[in-house]
Amino acid sequence: MTYELGQGTGPLRGVKVVEVAGIGPGPHACMLLADLGADVIRVDRPGGGMFASGRADLLNRGRPSVALDLKQPAAVETVLRLVEHADVLVEGMRPGATERLGLGPDDCLARNPRLVYGRMTGWGQDGPWATAAGHDMNYISITGALHGLGQDRDRPHFPSNLLGDFGGGSTYLVIGILAALLEARTSGQGQVVDAAIVDGTAHLNTIASSFAAMGLDSGRRAAGLLDGGTPWYDVYETSDGMHVSVGALEPQFWSALVERIGVELPDRDDPSNHAAIRRALTERFRERTQAEWAEVFAGTDACVAPVVPLADAPHHPHLAARGTFVERDGVTQPAPAPRFSRTAPTLDAPPALPGEHTREALSAWGVTDVDALIDSGAAVQA
Repeated sequence: MTYELGQGTGPLRGVKVVEVAGIGPGPHACMLLADLGADVIRVDRPGGGMFASGRADLLNRGRPSVALDLKQPAAVETVLRLVEHADVLVEGMRPGATERLGLGPDDCLARNPRLVYGRMTGWGQDGPWATAAGHDMNYISITGALHGLGQDRDRPHFPSNLLGDFGGGSTYLVIGILAALLEARTSGQGQVVDAAIVDGTAHLNTIASSFAAMGLDSGRRAAGLLDGGTPWYDVYETSDGMHVSVGALEPQFWSALVERIGVELPDRDDPSNHAAIRRALTERFRERTQAEWAEVFAGTDACVAPVVPLADAPHHPHLAARGTFVERDGVTQPAPAPRFSRTAPTLDAPPALPGEHTREALSAWGVTDVDALIDSGAAVQA
């Protein structure tokens, strides 16, 4: 990859972002910004972070990597010089860490008052747990989200790290950054975006708070409308050991399912029939393969879909037709999302190796003494 500014094709083309490299939701947020056309420069530590994943780390796609030793004042000064030309800075360190480096909000906003300073943490910048370690399942644990997950009434089931890190985390960081950028256009002032996974997850789970306010939350798993408590919103096994998802919530969608399932089902409005309905659906779905059921329900309003393994998802007819997954440099990966009618994003760069673009990316951002930085060890060209 030869790096030049302004290569992005999405609606954020021209927006310049400095990313202080981290793991998980911070890189995902910067991947989103890069996918949407922003010029993101990733500041890695020399040698990279804790994972040596190289070209396979799709969260690092779409942007160059420069390696700076932030223990050296010249490297810190280099980041501040980048900030002078940036619209956004993103960091995902523990609270207080960038301040100790000399890269905290006050340091950066003094150089660029219009800067949007995005902070990604699990617990947030304040509160009694702010400086404690944690991971996705810990963050979603205290928000009420993890307790209700899964159809096993004896224990909750955590959804990989999708809900906290990327649902309540990076997605809300990007929302906050875009909102602050829009406001800065009119006010001329930047600000700090404190994106905490606990806050985003709680907000993402607002519908659960609505159900609780309506008296529909029993506090038990597999007892509500959307958690497998009803037979028309659940997962069923097929004859080949695969599964289908059934989400026929509304009466008209239930009617479409009943019409195609090929077995007579009792009135679902009578709760005493629910066990019999579940039993009938369980037995019926086990009579055919997943592919056979997929053919029966494809394109209908019955709200039945096959549960597809990740390796097979790019080949599903609907996703293939939309190009939801693309292949770049031999790696199958999700295409940028969402889609735009005029400024369609493109994947213009594979994941960078740490420090791969130190010389060319710093030069493109206006740093004129790159060779001296490399000679001193403040910067490293991989």
